[in-house]
Amino acid sequence: MRLTTKGRYAVTAVLDLGFHQDNGPVSLAAISERQRISLSYLEQLFARLRRNGVVKSTRGPGGGYTLNRDAADISVSDVILAVDESCQVAACDDTENCQGDYQCLTHDLWNELSNEIRTFLDGITLAEMMANEKVQEVSIRQDKVEVNAA
Repeated sequence: MRLTTKGRYAVTAVLDLGFHQDNGPVSLAAISERQRISLSYLEQLFARLRRNGVVKSTRGPGGGYTLNRDAADISVSDVILAVDESCQVAACDDTENCQGDYQCLTHDLWNELSNEIRTFLDGITLAEMMANEKVQEVSIRQDKVEVNAA
């Protein structure tokens, strides 16, 4: 899978948003600080996430972002695809001509692996990740670091 920094950061930031939106919209600055992701990079990611219906924004003082749907209705693959990431392992896609005018020798292998990865990520929701004890521990630790820094 060609999961670049863009996809990893998008999932991380949206998961952070899921943990912190109960008190109202979450600012990108707060996510940036907790996750150590550049604010300008988050702005680019959240513009795509908003356009693709994963998050919604609130303007003005106290504004920020919230999830556009329940965390149980957002899969990890929804987030990755919203920021234009691919679930393809190799350059082989669904076309039959990945090597010029014909298929490469391993075309079907890479397509099957890509489909398995996509199925796996489709089956994991933000709510499931948020319910994971280890993920919760990391979120709590990050919140403590933020409080101590303030």
